[in-house]
Amino acid sequence: MSTERDLRVQLAAAYRIIDHFGWSELIWTHTTVRVPGPEHHFLINPYGYRFDEVTASNLVKVDLDGRIIGDPTQEINPAGFVIHSAIHMARRDVRCIMHTHTVAGMGVAALECGLLPISMYALGYDGAVAYHDFEGPSLDREERERLAADLGDKDVMIMRNHGLLTCGETVAQAFVRMYRLERACQVQLAAQATGSPLVVPPDGVRTVSRERSDVFLKAEGEEGYSRNPNPEFDALVRLMDRKDPSFRE
Repeated sequence: MSTERDLRVQLAAAYRIIDHFGWSELIWTHTTVRVPGPEHHFLINPYGYRFDEVTASNLVKVDLDGRIIGDPTQEINPAGFVIHSAIHMARRDVRCIMHTHTVAGMGVAALECGLLPISMYALGYDGAVAYHDFEGPSLDREERERLAADLGDKDVMIMRNHGLLTCGETVAQAFVRMYRLERACQVQLAAQATGSPLVVPPDGVRTVSRERSDVFLKAEGEEGYSRNPNPEFDALVRLMDRKDPSFRE
């Protein structure tokens, strides 16, 4: 079981990785992780900080009512709290939630068709994507119930006219899901931009692709293709250490 300190370092690394891939948007969007303990507290980025400024120590711990635990001078974005607390409240199996506003993600979120099963990344999510209609900036706490209901037991959501959201039992798992979802959106927009007919694999291939995608996405303690559950994340943490290890502070 990861300690709060472990999770702080992992989450700070995730913010730096998101920034590295160009998925950040000024000081907006959020990734959160629930810390151990019965209180169901979770960590979120401090309001007003760029993602490359996030460190293990400046992450803010909050409860499910939005109260800051610890330093009262810290601030959080209310909209980020609404989205993330909705899922942390409803999904006890979820530890990490990642939300982005990328161009590709928002582009697909604006399409009536949503995510199409036309790439190997998208096929891994065939039939497994939840959708939530845009209700304006997420400042209304009453939206939490509707958001959680729309997500249900899925781990991937496209927030229409808004962006992408993924869940995971670990920070690494939420990241890998987001990476694949982002790539699926990029490929879809590139294919649609050609104006040529899109190739959708037959049902049998779609089923096999969906079933086999989880071979490469494991939780802690599960056996998979590697001794490490999601080695992609570990590889990128090593890259962040080489670029700027200050996220560990």
